[in-house]
Amino acid sequence: MIWFPYEQMKTMKAPYKIIDAEGVYLYTEDQKLIDSVSSWWSVIHGYKHPELNQAIETQLKKFAHVMLGGLTHESARKLSDKLQSWLPGDLDYCFFSDSGSVAVEVALKMALQYYMNREEMQRTMVLALEHAYHGDTFKTMEVGDDEDYHFVLKAYGESKNVVHIPTEIAALEQAFAEYHDRLNCFIVEPLLQGAGGMRMYDVSFLKRARELCDQYDVLLVFDEVATGFGRTGNRFVTDLVLPDILVLGKALTGGYIGHAVTVANRKVYEGFFDDAPSHALMHGPTFMSNALACSAALKSIEIFESQDYMGKIRKIEEITRREMEGFSDPRIKEIRMMGACVCIEVYDPGTIKGYQKFAYDRGVFSRPFLNYLYAMVPYVIQEEELVKVLNTMKHRCTRGTNEIK
Repeated sequence: MIWFPYEQMKTMKAPYKIIDAEGVYLYTEDQKLIDSVSSWWSVIHGYKHPELNQAIETQLKKFAHVMLGGLTHESARKLSDKLQSWLPGDLDYCFFSDSGSVAVEVALKMALQYYMNREEMQRTMVLALEHAYHGDTFKTMEVGDDEDYHFVLKAYGESKNVVHIPTEIAALEQAFAEYHDRLNCFIVEPLLQGAGGMRMYDVSFLKRARELCDQYDVLLVFDEVATGFGRTGNRFVTDLVLPDILVLGKALTGGYIGHAVTVANRKVYEGFFDDAPSHALMHGPTFMSNALACSAALKSIEIFESQDYMGKIRKIEEITRREMEGFSDPRIKEIRMMGACVCIEVYDPGTIKGYQKFAYDRGVFSRPFLNYLYAMVPYVIQEEELVKVLNTMKHRCTRGTNEIK
């Protein structure tokens, strides 16, 4: 049987069975649903996109996958070249993997080994944010800060290698003053913290982080698995503040196939480029640079560029602000908007209990969590579809909790 994610299998409700999907819609046997969360924020072009389908079919006629160890192929080279030319600064060195969590693990391993290769053995600590979420593998859980996901780590006790701070410049400066000579990196979800509650903060925090990382020779890591490809209203937050290591996933392939990339700058790469075998990065996911995934990613980037996706995102934000600004209810703590993300935070999780079924009955698929009701829609959504999603969210938050089961 299927063991489902983030669910108590004994008490979970039956999931919706999808029999087809196209554009922004998911189809069950009895309902047509706007996917308001883009299949965990990845399906930016919608479903069954003809150009993405064709790119995968074309590659499939050649081969589906070959290992990158001792072999290479054209799709991997082209994707690496494209990312090198597309990303700012000297973020030129692409290490591929098969998921965002693994790509973050690679980034953390790079940061640690970068200093080990320099024989700075004391730099074993990582600075991270409160309410951080970077994945569910063990090191990503350690740098995360969300007990709802990572409570299992309590078995090991408090980590001596990770320090968490709020997104406040004073706290940032204090952490660097205290720990700078032991830090190998500072890792953040830039501007938008997703699973930690769709928390949003100002770019001034990241600019100060860059200054402090430069001052104390600490690597700055941006986890843009969720924020990349326009979700914050920026193509990448990396365009605003340049990290030393960038992690991309989710929308990298348009949500078609699991794939991710850890991109290092020249300084980091040269920290491994050596005659000593022990200075090599000893890591190698089986499906890194999967040919189908690389082909999908190349086509996804081409579509993003050629069809003015940043213009689509600006329109989504404009409509969202028009529909949400001025909306309030005593049960709502805050409404947050940034780019193609909107979040309604309520005081009491009971306020949004039963929302998934409520939305389903109205033709919207949603997956709220805790006291957060949010939308991160596919960028190809039409205005009337987006308004329907937003109105469904608003309608739920203004109805009594006893009216909806």
